[in-house]
Amino acid sequence: MINTNTGGIQLTPDHVVLVTGGGTGIGKAIALAFDRAGATVCISGRRKAPLEEAVAKMSNRAHWYQFDVDELHAIPRVIDQIEADCGTIKTLVNNAGKHQKKPNLEVEDGEFLEVLTTNLRATFALTREVTRRLVAAGESGDIQFISSMSAYLGLPMVAAYTAAKTAVTGLVRQMTSEWAALGVRVNAIAPGFIETEMSQKAFEADPARKEKVVQRTPTGRLGTPHDVAGLSLFLASDQASFITGTTIPVDGGAAIGF
Repeated sequence: MINTNTGGIQLTPDHVVLVTGGGTGIGKAIALAFDRAGATVCISGRRKAPLEEAVAKMSNRAHWYQFDVDELHAIPRVIDQIEADCGTIKTLVNNAGKHQKKPNLEVEDGEFLEVLTTNLRATFALTREVTRRLVAAGESGDIQFISSMSAYLGLPMVAAYTAAKTAVTGLVRQMTSEWAALGVRVNAIAPGFIETEMSQKAFEADPARKEKVVQRTPTGRLGTPHDVAGLSLFLASDQASFITGTTIPVDGGAAIGF
């Protein structure tokens, strides 16, 4: 069950939020949190059914758009449609991603590039388009990337994913150097081991791995999508107006090592 408590943060309907990959898991929790806080929420994803199901749990301000971020040529058209429906996007949450778990010696070049395209190239292209619109409209905004603990830790069998998420932390710093003066803040959230439907299935198939994960997490538990959603909502609020250029772990302390 997803906790939708907003922690007292309130937004207005003219605060338009786009959450990519917003139909399931962490993206869905983030979208629900923004909706409960009063924002106008737009979610996108490749599959229609999860998007429809997610929006059905939100207010009538919520919209869904079936869209694959890898289709770079379609990005301007999708943003045009969102602006026509809702207005200028004030917060972009780059949550959509692609994961691959495979020993390095077995990873094909095309597979490596595919993961980089979704997690890095596509998020850059989408962020660039949204920020262009913000700057042209003379409005301030908030860009968020969902990174990963793999940007901090050496984890086996996720070479392409690690490369992409590590690069995202660099992009956050670089974008901040150009856009902070324009009123556009850029941050990333690096989730640790979060209990989603996908991770639950993986842990059910490998109980020993779940035990190992919990034991090496100082808080002694898995995170929840709400743990990430709460920070995302905070970063979009006025309370975070002086926070930019950083990547914040939400991992129960796992990244500190022991």
